[in-house]
Amino acid sequence: MAEEQAQQGNRENRPPREGGQGGGQGRPGGGRPGGGERREGKGGPDRGGDRGGDRRPQGGGERRFDGPPEIELDKLIGDSLYLDNQAHIVVSRMRDMDSGTRSQLRRLYNAVRRATRAPENERQHEFVMLRARLAYTIARHGLRSLDQLERLLLQVTRKNEARGYERFRDLFEAIVAYNE
Repeated sequence: MAEEQAQQGNRENRPPREGGQGGGQGRPGGGRPGGGERREGKGGPDRGGDRGGDRRPQGGGERRFDGPPEIELDKLIGDSLYLDNQAHIVVSRMRDMDSGTRSQLRRLYNAVRRATRAPENERQHEFVMLRARLAYTIARHGLRSLDQLERLLLQVTRKNEARGYERFRDLFEAIVAYNE
């Protein structure tokens, strides 16, 4: 009872949910779209409470991205200066945001080189696995400045062209060089 009152006290500052139609009996989440009541016991407050609750930030649920715009694959393939500029941008963001080490970058770069040298029928698979490895490294070491590279790698693997793989390798090589 005391926990329920504390939860309601935290929610007093919130505006009422839209489309809520009675049946809530004063409990949060009572007027759900499915119309179901919250069961006591399994989904109680000690186990996370309302699992389908509103976890979005208040204020419209808009997400703002702090980083620069995505690297465009077509521009990267066609324009060497664009590649060079993007490498500089990634390195400067790394210096500002992350504590990424040179050895982490070198390991990733070596994996990119291996994936580029893979036989053509296995190359896409190698790059898909490389993207998973890159995502793990970003999450494990907090290298948020490399998010752009992960998104670019997704574009490259979807396009599945040898030139795109080579230009991704060139970009990574430039990033390693400028980071030295």
